[in-house]
Amino acid sequence: MRRREIDGCPVSGALQMIGDKWTLLIARDLAAGPRRTMEIHTNLAPISSRTLVARLRDMEKDKLIIRTDFGGNPPHIEYSLTVRGRVLLPLVDALRLVGQTLDCNQCDDRKRLLGSYCAACPREFPSIETERVPIPVAVPSRRRPADDSIVLL
Repeated sequence: MRRREIDGCPVSGALQMIGDKWTLLIARDLAAGPRRTMEIHTNLAPISSRTLVARLRDMEKDKLIIRTDFGGNPPHIEYSLTVRGRVLLPLVDALRLVGQTLDCNQCDDRKRLLGSYCAACPREFPSIETERVPIPVAVPSRRRPADDSIVLL
């Protein structure tokens, strides 16, 4: 586990670990269970294999995933989430809810485009009930506007 210190804030440290777009998408795909490298690559269509391997190595160093090498020819390697990596799954679910609330995409869009729902979709798990969460609206501050005038005495 690498220690991350920009300003000492846990939020900045976590964002350094999961801040790129691929980390949470890899966690999303591993949520349903172990996957081989090519299965992950297929689900993350625009990612290059070089980027995927680099991200998997980083996630392994951060102890978010476990790499299991079964040997053989061709090599059989699987990746799975660790207990530490499963901490990311509520973030994946929260991002799915935000995406639906903001009408970014719908789960049916993926089903139409790729023929299946993603591993994080509640439709993959019929027992899970989901509800749309309203986006909090910023309440205007009741503070007085800043007075930048100079007072001469």
